[in-house]
Amino acid sequence: MRTIVIGGGIAGPAIALALQQIGHDVTVYEAYEVPVEDVGAHFSLAVNGLRALEKLGCLRDVQAVGFPIDRMRFHTAGGHLLGDVPRLRREADSMRSISLQRGRLVAVLRRAALDAGAQIVTGERLVGATESADSVVAEFASGRRDTAELLVGADGVWSTVRGLIDSSAPRAEYAGLYGVAGISTMTGVEPGVWNLTYARNGAFVYTGIDERTQWWTAQIGDPVKPDLRGVDEAQWLRRVTELFPEAMPRAIVGAATSIVASGYLNVCDPVQKWHSGRMVLVGDAAHPVGVGHGASMCIEDALELAAALSSAPTVPAALRAYDATRRPRIDKLLKHGHDARESKRPGAVKRQINAAKMRVLLPFFERAQGYLYDYEPPSLSAVGGSQSATR
Repeated sequence: MRTIVIGGGIAGPAIALALQQIGHDVTVYEAYEVPVEDVGAHFSLAVNGLRALEKLGCLRDVQAVGFPIDRMRFHTAGGHLLGDVPRLRREADSMRSISLQRGRLVAVLRRAALDAGAQIVTGERLVGATESADSVVAEFASGRRDTAELLVGADGVWSTVRGLIDSSAPRAEYAGLYGVAGISTMTGVEPGVWNLTYARNGAFVYTGIDERTQWWTAQIGDPVKPDLRGVDEAQWLRRVTELFPEAMPRAIVGAATSIVASGYLNVCDPVQKWHSGRMVLVGDAAHPVGVGHGASMCIEDALELAAALSSAPTVPAALRAYDATRRPRIDKLLKHGHDARESKRPGAVKRQINAAKMRVLLPFFERAQGYLYDYEPPSLSAVGGSQSATR
């Protein structure tokens, strides 16, 4: 089967790799030609995402470009510890979540997809698609056209494919938060720990990568969407220092060596229609969950879509099966993402409420979120084997 994938970020190459494993001929189209290693900030992969990567055959390569993170700790603005829990895993799990640069993950996935036989074409932006009973034709801004039996929209929160599947589909909107990420060099921060401070102007997250290196992100609350264009490193450091005067954020920002990325946090109302007859959404195009789980959900989607296509008699039937399998898990996580974003909005009353809630809820953290890490990804049949998937 020939498949077109729109989007070359995390979801696109993961989909290509999974579909190549079940015998599809896959071409990935990416709008941008920027080297992938230069794109994006640092983020986390939960153990469920890592186990999905293991099924795709590239777990070790991803772990090699990341850093294991054992714990996560939550703090008040005054520096008081609210709670200490395992980072994106169950307490008894021997696997550790990792933090890594987004571009490193994309590079590993693209290389694996290419090695598996997929094609990746950059500099091509999708503008339209036309479906028939047995095919879909993709149209690009350059005038290029391509035909396949399936088109996968892995084109992120601002998805074009989402609107082609359903013209009334919701569009992403500014979430009232924007962020800036940096790297600092200082001693005295425990490595292997992800920390979040509920500060007066948002949330400040910092992770000890090693004995001297901290990756940090300031998530800043602002109901009016600011213009982030043309803000240089010196301006960012002044702004973050002013907005986060609390002791630990101030110390880490004061030791900054670089700003690596900035951008808006976006939200999207639930997408009711994930597929048509021959087009389907994956990753943030279907469900921008955020809260440290976006990348993991993309990789899970890749395996689940490939499993459905392996076992269903037709493409439309496979897309229906994929939707039915994924939606309950995603719906649960979307609520968790909404609650987490709301907790990061600024305000003295909000901080007090957050502190009280965290003291009550953190002892029950594993009971509340353990379902995320219990996910068992399907195993895909090798090309030439029986066309089925198992768990």
